[in-house]
Amino acid sequence: MNRIASAFRALVRLVLRAVLVVLLLWAGLIVLYRWIDPPLTPLMVVRLFEHGRWSRTAVPLERVSPHLVRAVLAAEDARFCQHHGIDVEAVGDAVGEWRRGQGLRGASTISMQAARNLFLWQGGGFVRKALEAPLALTLDAVWPKRRTLEIYLGVAEWGEGVYGAEAAARRHFGVSAAALSPHQAAALAAILPSPRKWKANPPGDYVASRIPTLLARMEDMGAYMGCLKRG
Repeated sequence: MNRIASAFRALVRLVLRAVLVVLLLWAGLIVLYRWIDPPLTPLMVVRLFEHGRWSRTAVPLERVSPHLVRAVLAAEDARFCQHHGIDVEAVGDAVGEWRRGQGLRGASTISMQAARNLFLWQGGGFVRKALEAPLALTLDAVWPKRRTLEIYLGVAEWGEGVYGAEAAARRHFGVSAAALSPHQAAALAAILPSPRKWKANPPGDYVASRIPTLLARMEDMGAYMGCLKRG
């Protein structure tokens, strides 16, 4: 019995040490990425082993079309400048819809998606969500909003082996991220939830139906983008 208890305590200590190492690693990377672009993400490594393709060119936010910035915010996180990593209002709306039997939809902010892309795994699950939330709060506390969006746009998956706005613009439309038109930007933003299933060019029925909606929302986004201005 003593041996079992001793082995259990040793296992607990090992797990706690492993958790501490991971937390310290995350903390160090969050501080480092405040100034240095992430070289890769866990998803990139997984996809590379799956398909052997990888296209990514990190560019600063000033080399990304403002149309794409507006489109991504309109599609993924319209209150990006108003929350602190977690959109409590969106979470409340999602819970309310679930209670009314409308299904459980995601309420992930760009900060949460950036945390997931950089440090966690894809797919659902409460464990990932439980880790994603404090990571998003930490990112929002350490990084300026502009940096959070810059990193998100630099690592987001936009197709098979396509990561970041620059690679996405060139793969789907043959132009740089800076040269994207409003329509092209809306098409790219529309496929973010399922970039390996949906196409931006030519768009399928669903993506085509989303583009006019996003274009209309993009017109109204200017008033909500104050946090992205350079200090």
